[in-house]
Amino acid sequence: MLGYRNFILLLTLALLMPVDLLAQQGNGVESLRQTSKAFAEVARKVSPSVVLIQVERETEVAQISPFGDDLFKRFFGDRFPDMPRFNAPGGKQQGRQRAVVGQGSGFVFAANNNKTYILTNNHVIEGNDKISVKFLDGREFEAKIKGTDPKSDIAVIEIEASDLPVVQIGDYSQLEVGEWVVAIGNPFGLSHTLTVGVVSAKGRTSLGINDYEDFIQTDAAINPGNSGGPLVNLDGEVIGMNTAIFSRSGGYMGIGFAIPINLAARIANQLIEKGEVERGYLGIMIQPLTADLARSFDLKNDKGILIAQVTKNSPADKAGLKAGDVIVNYQGRPMSDTGDFRNQVALAQPGSKVEFDIIRDGKQRNISVKVDKLSDHKQAAQESSQASEKLGIVVQTITADLAKQLGIKAGKGVIVIEVAPGSVATMAGIGRGSVILEVNRKAVNTAAEFDQAIKNSVNNKVLLLVRDDEVSRYVVLSWR
Repeated sequence: MLGYRNFILLLTLALLMPVDLLAQQGNGVESLRQTSKAFAEVARKVSPSVVLIQVERETEVAQISPFGDDLFKRFFGDRFPDMPRFNAPGGKQQGRQRAVVGQGSGFVFAANNNKTYILTNNHVIEGNDKISVKFLDGREFEAKIKGTDPKSDIAVIEIEASDLPVVQIGDYSQLEVGEWVVAIGNPFGLSHTLTVGVVSAKGRTSLGINDYEDFIQTDAAINPGNSGGPLVNLDGEVIGMNTAIFSRSGGYMGIGFAIPINLAARIANQLIEKGEVERGYLGIMIQPLTADLARSFDLKNDKGILIAQVTKNSPADKAGLKAGDVIVNYQGRPMSDTGDFRNQVALAQPGSKVEFDIIRDGKQRNISVKVDKLSDHKQAAQESSQASEKLGIVVQTITADLAKQLGIKAGKGVIVIEVAPGSVATMAGIGRGSVILEVNRKAVNTAAEFDQAIKNSVNNKVLLLVRDDEVSRYVVLSWR
């Protein structure tokens, strides 16, 4: 039997337990209420700076008149001058033009001297003749393009106004995966729509959306029309610009991408100040350092980026960088993602010096390179295609006549003249016309040298330096 004191204790606990549960439930509801108020506060703070962008473009009307112009005039004279028709059957159409309307989003990025600058995506305003913006309070303005950068899909448009609220810019580097974010824009033309989600990932590169990529991935709903709108943290600071979605249906599927504001702001400031973007140029071809490549270079791990080619007389060449060097640090930052590295090089100020830590022949060394200005025919730090790792090829010495015929150098490498279907070489992307410059880090300039180098390979594995159309890359081939 329970003692009196134990009975009283159990009774007290039983009486108090529902109260605690109710208190906990109340606290949970209150916590949700506070979270929703935080989202509402973000909307109040940022929405006045967000704009609906409408664009118009003149295009030809695709209509056909079955009558020639002379026959048409005979019956109707000139009473219908705007009606599309041909000068003669089978002749050219005389059609009036109409406006094609598109929509997107943007936000007030900066303002000075009665000018307000709005940041948006280049694809929102590209190729359009008229751009207008509409604010939350109903005010509308006609805008003109201040500058565009198609390679990053960033554009700045300008309006004549001075009393419009500028967004507060956050710091993308402090953003963490899992944080709440808010997307504000005009999906499907529904003005100033707010959606909420979290940061799903950072540093998404090599998606093939832009030339230069470093996306924030989010599950905040982003749809057509959201492009150019801000991605905001709970402090109401813009940490990204909504740019693209992953979708099989054209609508939201849980994956959206935003350009980090640090990158967007840096480009936007150049567009405002200069009307164009200046990017850094080194003159190297890079590729990911795979585990097989790392072993072939006698590296302890695959942390780094492999230099596959150095352009002659480029900044990298003058500084002493060589094909086969492995970049482990750039400006003090560890490097392993080729997309991130390209972005960092492109952002380097032309004329400045950048520091590399590289591994060459098993030893680490530091090299300083003076950055040049990127031009249209150059690449900041180009990625080579990555071959499959898995020989079935016939090669030929490059004679003077063959070199002249193919437009390549004689006595420099061997040329592939035959590749067996389904072979490891085919799977690695080596084809007829490919030039093999090195086998296991040693130059091969005749077919005999190539055959001997293959025979000397151990463990049924070989490291090749292959060139296709002036683009070099290292390839590891293995066979049974």
